[in-house]
Amino acid sequence: MSQPRFAAVLFDLDGTLTDPFEGITRSAAYAFERIGRPTPDDDALRAWIGPPLRDSFRAHLGDEALAAAAVAFYRERYGTIGMYENVLYPGVIELLENLRAAGTRLFVATSKIRGPAEGILAHFGLLHFFEAVAAPEPSDTAHKAEVIAGLLPVLGADRARAVMVGDTTFDILGARANDLPCIAVGYGYGPPNLLRAAEPFAYAATVADVRKLLL
Repeated sequence: MSQPRFAAVLFDLDGTLTDPFEGITRSAAYAFERIGRPTPDDDALRAWIGPPLRDSFRAHLGDEALAAAAVAFYRERYGTIGMYENVLYPGVIELLENLRAAGTRLFVATSKIRGPAEGILAHFGLLHFFEAVAAPEPSDTAHKAEVIAGLLPVLGADRARAVMVGDTTFDILGARANDLPCIAVGYGYGPPNLLRAAEPFAYAATVADVRKLLL
């Protein structure tokens, strides 16, 4: 049996375990339509996968009240339709099974709000793999460093042998703020050049590469 290199692994969700592109872009388009603003093209919306949603709307619209309205419309569609317009990356289930079999403690640390995050994990039959899910509540404005910090008491002594796995610089920087290494995955939504420039602990181009680094 493969031996784990880390006692605990914290996984990002979007762009790391699942590919949420269709659900996020369609729900964003719905929100822009409801507030009467043009929808950014798909290339622009790719950059919205990872950061807190409210930050992305606020930066694009330049208006706090309008951004709040857009977030509400986005969640209106995403919570019933968009969260299921999602695809598991090939090899993820096998990776989680192998890690659990090797005795690794598994967690999720995501900027997606808790309801959809847990709903997506349950929809794909992944929820039982994870000891805890750290995610903001709808009223929170927590960024990745704060989300990760919420898991530290649960990690306990295993914090010294824990690692974050995520697809954006937010994961790398959030992990670093909590003195954790981060494996950056190249198959998600963070541009590879930016991921490497952020100096992660390691870079994995595929799910298979993640497995090699963790087992």
